[in-house]
Amino acid sequence: MPPLDFSAISGYRSRGDGRRWTGNLCQLGVDAIVEPGTRIFHPENVRIGANCFIGHDVIIDGYHRGQVNIGEGSWIGPLSYLHGAAGLEIGRAVGLGPRVTILTSQHVLTERERPVLHGALDFRPVTVEDGADIGAAATILPGVTIGQGAVVGAGAVVTRSVSPFEIVAGCPARPLGQR
Repeated sequence: MPPLDFSAISGYRSRGDGRRWTGNLCQLGVDAIVEPGTRIFHPENVRIGANCFIGHDVIIDGYHRGQVNIGEGSWIGPLSYLHGAAGLEIGRAVGLGPRVTILTSQHVLTERERPVLHGALDFRPVTVEDGADIGAAATILPGVTIGQGAVVGAGAVVTRSVSPFEIVAGCPARPLGQR
């Protein structure tokens, strides 16, 4: 087996601490609340709708080319991580429990001669439709759509799209029923 190529390590650069976003958001809706400790990277690519709640210590990563759109009346729990590299659409009146993670990219695992960390990325958008609810500590993987009014159980790992009003839970998430 050939040795791993670590040459990419020296090319990393910081993109800042995500704290200097006040006034730089693409949109901050009326009566939206963003609690202390929230970090927003690339705020020019982040829209937060009216009457939203963003809990403390949330990280929103608009990335340099993605968009994060959070619809009116949505609730983002403390310590959640929202990654928008490929685009993240969160509908109206969506609930995300504490520590929810939503990812829009993942490493391609076909390049054996390079460390996974330095390999190519696969970017796929995520959509969470109106009225859906994501339980605490759930993880939504790239390319997934959570349908309108669907429920994702706490701690679930969602690898496939969820139909409207479907209830899923587990790791990987599996259908439990309809609401």
